[in-house]
Amino acid sequence: MHKDLHKFWNWVKCEDSDTRELYINGIIAEESWFDDDVTPKVFKAELNAGKGDIVIWLNSPGGDCISASQIYSMLMDYKGKVTVKIDGLAASAASVIAMAATQVLMAPTALMMVHNPLTVAIGDSDEMQKAIAMLSEVKESIINAYEIKTGMSRAKISHLMDAETWLNANKAIELGFADGILEDEKKRVQQEDVTYAFSRRAVTNSLLDKLRHKNKDASAVQGKGIPSIPGIPVEQLQKRLNLLKH
Repeated sequence: MHKDLHKFWNWVKCEDSDTRELYINGIIAEESWFDDDVTPKVFKAELNAGKGDIVIWLNSPGGDCISASQIYSMLMDYKGKVTVKIDGLAASAASVIAMAATQVLMAPTALMMVHNPLTVAIGDSDEMQKAIAMLSEVKESIINAYEIKTGMSRAKISHLMDAETWLNANKAIELGFADGILEDEKKRVQQEDVTYAFSRRAVTNSLLDKLRHKNKDASAVQGKGIPSIPGIPVEQLQKRLNLLKH
């Protein structure tokens, strides 16, 4: 590995399954991949070093759009299922990476932000015009990713980017940038294992059925000349139970 390589990602292999987890934290490529032929190769090699589904934990304020574009393309080309879990922030270029996922899940407290691309330009008016044209094309390329994921019109996406839009989990789901909310797996398992249900009508009907069976048994005993155990008639009990419903 290149000794000067600055990694903003980390792979973890799940011991109890074939799923791999990728953690992307912080600024995406503090130094642009534009003139770097090492970093993207390392990332791609590590991505393709294993097979099966991957889970990406994403928490980033964004960064270099070229880096995000390459990561997006690599994830789109990956054969396994890609689940992105946004546990903090997916802003700017990080939101573009999220669009490559098969499924995007956000923590209830997480945020996503979309905005227009930025750059720094030095030079005369011609150079400024070139920078403006370049930013326009970069924006269109970002809209491509958002459009594929959300299905929204390009005009609406462009408006969201112009306004530098911040999205909580519910809003991101509503607009199609995300697919669901991250759940507490422990709580969900407990709820599936133990389910409590109460029905006043079901309890009443069950009690009445038992009393009817007992009354039939008592009548059968009396028909054989055997003394029955004295009790309250079912009709009278049913009237009392009906009073309890109100």
